[in-house]
Amino acid sequence: MIEDVGVVVAFWVLAIITLAGALGMVAVRNLLHAVYLLILSFVGVAGLYITLSADFVAVTQILIYAGAVAILLIFAIMLTPRASRDNAEGRYWRPAALMAALVAFIIGFAALATDWRVVSRGPFPQTTEAIGEALLDKYVLPFEIAGVLLTVALIGAVVLVRED
Repeated sequence: MIEDVGVVVAFWVLAIITLAGALGMVAVRNLLHAVYLLILSFVGVAGLYITLSADFVAVTQILIYAGAVAILLIFAIMLTPRASRDNAEGRYWRPAALMAALVAFIIGFAALATDWRVVSRGPFPQTTEAIGEALLDKYVLPFEIAGVLLTVALIGAVVLVRED
């Protein structure tokens, strides 16, 4: 029973961290700070996946979103001129806030209307080892080609926007 309480507490703490990162990302004016808060939100989501016993999805979340997407956003912000880096006040914030409130209401209604009975089942099968072996055995060449292609694309983007 103690383990279940720990998982529930971890879930709620990670949920609060994820929501705080997402709300902070929307609220800050500096785009770099927004990306850092987005990374915090991505890591929180990965932690939520871990509490739900989805270890492969959690590692994928860290590698792809908290790693690759966040680094890409940081590069894009760093390569833009300094004058256009500020997160200017938009005129669509009222409709966006109304839409966010509507979505939050629908999610809250669905959460309250759902029957959350726990069904007993066995543990989830572990697929991480099989996926890792496939990526490093059968699909190692496409995996490496994709990595080299992404690196060349990043270097090409830096060369294209570099001031001479």
